[in-house]
Amino acid sequence: MQGKHWKTAVVLGLLGLIAALWAFWPRGPAPIPGVTYEAQYILPGPMLHLADVLASDALEGRGAGTPGNEAGRGFIRKRFEDMGLTPFLASGWEQAVPVLPRDGLGTPVPGANLIGWVPGNTPGVGPVIVVTAHHDHLGIRDGEIYNGADDNASGTAMLTALAEYFIHAPPTHDIIFVALDAEEVGFQGARAFIRDGAIPMDRVALNINLDMVSRSEAGELYAAGTYHTPLLAALVEEVAATAPVKLLMGHDRPEDGPNDWTNQSDHAVFHQLGIPFLYFGVEDHPGYHQPTDDFSAITPDFYVRAGDTVAQVITAADRQLGDIAPLRAPAPASETTTPSTEETPE
Repeated sequence: MQGKHWKTAVVLGLLGLIAALWAFWPRGPAPIPGVTYEAQYILPGPMLHLADVLASDALEGRGAGTPGNEAGRGFIRKRFEDMGLTPFLASGWEQAVPVLPRDGLGTPVPGANLIGWVPGNTPGVGPVIVVTAHHDHLGIRDGEIYNGADDNASGTAMLTALAEYFIHAPPTHDIIFVALDAEEVGFQGARAFIRDGAIPMDRVALNINLDMVSRSEAGELYAAGTYHTPLLAALVEEVAATAPVKLLMGHDRPEDGPNDWTNQSDHAVFHQLGIPFLYFGVEDHPGYHQPTDDFSAITPDFYVRAGDTVAQVITAADRQLGDIAPLRAPAPASETTTPSTEETPE
């Protein structure tokens, strides 16, 4: 019981920090240090602010099942509420994720996905785009905080920025936005998402996954997945022609070996169901899975440009979703019946 009371006190303290920091949320246009690009789709200020907050030492690396992870969800939920996003589930924002411990030790601890949606022209009918980003990271290891700014405070904050954009630029088709838990311990949040009977998985035509999207000195953003669904290559090429970043395809072929990202983040769970995916990320950098993955190390101008680029891709995908939906392949039974809990690279 003492342990439980201690955890409650920590969570309450962190939530108090949330309330204090939220009072200083940037409202209205203002110069942003390190950003020269003028965004055309997303709002850079709130996105950068949320990424900074999620990657702060106060959240202690947002390890799945920890008070810092729970407090981080409070920031994300507050952002969803402030922008006017609609909860997808009748029960509210959170979908429970029982987080299994590493190495099969101990007992499950509670985690949660946060799910909202922007309805299209025919809400609840027709093909759906699911946009995902995991909000957890590695927590504290050997006394050091792994803040996970690029991995994946960046993807989570970008997801909220994209949701806000589509609230004000309504799509033709429904778009579901999911901040997933427990990616770092075997895609457990993604697996909980697809197992929930309240989620219309039979309608999901495309997964857009965001994982490590804020740090590239070369200005390069990769879209993986076109090898598995070649029709998506034309869509990516269309956007790449005028994108504010260098948008590349790759990292999705078997011959890429360890550089094949097909099974290295939450999109793998959708792929195993035969659902086409586009995974947006940057190549590994010195901060990958290190305590040096801090907000101060991201490249803000690239990050904002990447946000606009992904908004353009989702807009194009929404326009072409009628052609993408029939590309969904039958799910191999062996890949959907036995969830894995092994720790994954991303």
